[in-house]
Amino acid sequence: MTHKIYDGPGAALEGLLFDGMTIMSGGFGLSGNPESLIPQIRDSGVKNITVISNNAGADGFGLW
Repeated sequence: MTHKIYDGPGAALEGLLFDGMTIMSGGFGLSGNPESLIPQIRDSGVKNITVISNNAGADGFGLW
């Protein structure tokens, strides 16, 4: 069985991010918004990513 509980967003993303990747983000409104993963992805230095989402959050929050 795969262990899916991580100490933080950095640990959850470890070894997964690469340049040119596509990321899908679910949720409705601000519910389900991956708010702790977004800054981790931004700060990782990964480039040329495509993000697919059914919403972008709100002013200054979420994927906005």
